[in-house]
Amino acid sequence: MSETNTVNHHKVALVTGANKGIGYEIAAGLGALGWSVGIGARNEERREAAVDKLRAAGADAFGVPLDVTDDASVTAAARLMEERTGRLDALVNNAGITGGGPQEPTTVDVNRVRAAVETNVIGVIRVTNALLPLLRRSPSPRIVNVSSSVGSLTLQTTPDALTGPIAVAYAPSKTFLNAVTVQYAKELADTHILINAVCPGFTATDLNGFRGVRTPQQGAAAAIRLATVSADGPTGRFFDDEGEVPW
Repeated sequence: MSETNTVNHHKVALVTGANKGIGYEIAAGLGALGWSVGIGARNEERREAAVDKLRAAGADAFGVPLDVTDDASVTAAARLMEERTGRLDALVNNAGITGGGPQEPTTVDVNRVRAAVETNVIGVIRVTNALLPLLRRSPSPRIVNVSSSVGSLTLQTTPDALTGPIAVAYAPSKTFLNAVTVQYAKELADTHILINAVCPGFTATDLNGFRGVRTPQQGAAAAIRLATVSADGPTGRFFDDEGEVPW
């Protein structure tokens, strides 16, 4: 995977769930490359604090009120991007939830499954479709879906593979997201839109109670690479820092 030039003064990105953790570091990384970055987040206070911090570091960041589970919120976010930037070069669908626990399939509260799918899958579809008109205006549009290796059926069925605890809401939601990514890639194959899934690795964030062994900066690296990949880059694939992840 080759990357675009180090500085992209005219590039515009929107990162969902960008007020903290991996999403924040993705936004920070793109901002450091000269991108203008929309900080998509539900919580106004955290969103604006993130924007202020990024601006203090020299990034061209701006807040985008965004709840990926709400049609009206997503429509308003797309309208804001239209008015502010007129196009979008990269959409990073980072917002996600675990669905809470416990998640043993024989005893799970199905509402946990429903919540995980609503945010991690339907939310991605909702946001992507709302922003597609702006992405189509870019000469090199990229979509990055932040997934997880726990969504890999190959790894889940490989003895001794480190795929986390049993989680019938979270893990299958990422498998679903991977499948959705492939379907978008198939439909958009005759366009210049490249869409890929990325695993940030076991990163220390509040999603896992900060038990992860990787820093948010490390977790953001693969997503930044895919958001800035050149025209000959991959589409409809799944990557982490070490390369391609099996489905």
